[in-house]
Amino acid sequence: MTGTRAFDGTTRAELAERTADLQRVKAEYDNYRKRVRRDRLAVRHIAVANVLRELLPVLDAVERACAHEPMTPGLREISETLRVRSGALGLVAFGEVGDPFDPSRHEALAHRVRASSARPTCTAILRPGYRVGDLLLRPACVEVTGPE
Repeated sequence: MTGTRAFDGTTRAELAERTADLQRVKAEYDNYRKRVRRDRLAVRHIAVANVLRELLPVLDAVERACAHEPMTPGLREISETLRVRSGALGLVAFGEVGDPFDPSRHEALAHRVRASSARPTCTAILRPGYRVGDLLLRPACVEVTGPE
C-alpha cells in the first residue's frame, strides 16, 4: 500500500508538471498566433499605403483633366472608379478652405498677412493632402492667411 501511495504522489507530481508545461506551450503558441496576425496586418497596411502613395500623381492628373477638359463618359468613369477604389482602400483626401493651418498636415506655399486674423487659416487649397488611417501620405499644399 505504501508503495502505491508513493507511486501515486510521483505520478501526480509528473502529471502536474506536464500539465503546466502544456499550458505554457499553449500560451506561447497563442501569443505567437496573435503576433503573426498583428505583423500581417501591419505589412498589409504598409503595402496599401505604398501603393496609394504611388497612385497620388495619377489621381492628381485625373483631377486636373476633369477640371480642364470636357467631361466625357470615359473620363467620368475613370475618375469615379479611382475615387471609389482608393476610398475602399482607406484613402482620405483632406484640406478645405477655412481649416486651421496645421504644419503637421499642411504645407504652406504662400502666406498672406491679415491683421484681423486671430490664427493662420487655409484660404486656398493648391493640392489636396491624403492620408490612410493615421498615416499621412502627403500634406495638403495650401495658401495661408493669418497674423504676422
